[in-house]
Parts: sequence; structure tokens; C-alpha cells
Amino acid sequence: MRILIADDHDLLRDTLSLFLRQESDLEPVTARDFREALELVLAGPPFDLVILDYTMPGMDGLKGLARMLDAAGEGRVAIISGTASRVTAEEALAQGAAGFLPKTLSAKSLVNAIRFMSMGEQYLPLEFLRGPDSAADHPLAGKLSSRELEMLEGLSQGKSNKEIARDLELREPTVKLHMKTLFRKIGASNRTQAALVAKQEGLF
Repeated sequence: MRILIADDHDLLRDTLSLFLRQESDLEPVTARDFREALELVLAGPPFDLVILDYTMPGMDGLKGLARMLDAAGEGRVAIISGTASRVTAEEALAQGAAGFLPKTLSAKSLVNAIRFMSMGEQYLPLEFLRGPDSAADHPLAGKLSSRELEMLEGLSQGKSNKEIARDLELREPTVKLHMKTLFRKIGASNRTQAALVAKQEGLF
């Protein structure tokens, strides 16, 4: 099976590729960003599975997923992320992703997930299924857009506006505008208070 791994973190990408090469029936190919991944898919030959890092350059969140699904044709496309929330994972699956892979997944579990998805199934880790109710069903989350939820998740992780902008492929002024709306919707006056509200409500 030909597997494309697209991630801007050299260490993770190369380690994952090296591990997959130990499997006799897996042929990993790597890309450093979304543009390179798209070029490889369009150039052919087809991949059995494309794995996209949710926050790599050019991805633009789930917009990148939609573009890759169009380009891949019958090929399957999955998301891998170390930061995306459960609501984002569920949105990805709803849009047709083959699965969602947290970067905390063990190497053995990752290989099993790749085989599972290549068989035509959708993969979502057990920790997501066994976790609390989806953020989409949470009263507080119901007030927010998916982008505002991502902002709030970043705040809850102690990230600066610059870091959130980098992760979500946005400009800092855009992040600030989202933050302003977010604060108003949840009744917070600053980022610390917003993070506290999210934690008190058990959202993240």
C-alpha cells in the first residue's frame, strides 16, 4: 500500500516513515507541506491513503481536507494532529475523512489504524469515543463557531496569539478578531478568564 505522510515536523514525519518501512506491505512517501502533498497526489501513481497534518503550512484546517479529497479521487484521506479537538475530528469524519489520528497514538496502533482505513473503514481512537460528550453537544460550545472553539482550545493550552495563528495558518490580526468575539460570547474580559471558563465548564 502506498501511504503519503504530509507533516511539517521533520522528526515526526521521518520517524513515522521509517517505522512504516518496516512493514513489508507499506510504502511510505513524505511531503513537508500541503502544496507538496497535493502535487504528489496529482502527479500519481495513486496513494491508498493520504495522511495530512491538520496544522501544517497550506492546510487551512478542514479546507485542505476537502481539497485533498477532491484530488485523491478514490484514494482515502486521513487527518493527524496533536492539537485538534474532538469536535474537529468529528467534523473531519463527517466531511469524508478516512479517520483521525492523534499524534499520541502508539506506533503499533498507528499501523493498525492505517490498515483499517485502507480497508474502507473510518477510524476514530477509543479515547475519543470513551471521552466526555462531543464539544458540539456542550452548552458552551453551542454558542461558538468551530474557529472560535479552536481559539478557546489554544487559550486553554496556554498558547499565545502568535502560536495559535501559526497552528491554524491565520494572521495574528485575524486571531485577535476571533478572540474579541469569543470573549464577548462567553462573558470573559481577557484570555486568562476565557481559559478559566473553558476549564470550569469542562470543555477542554
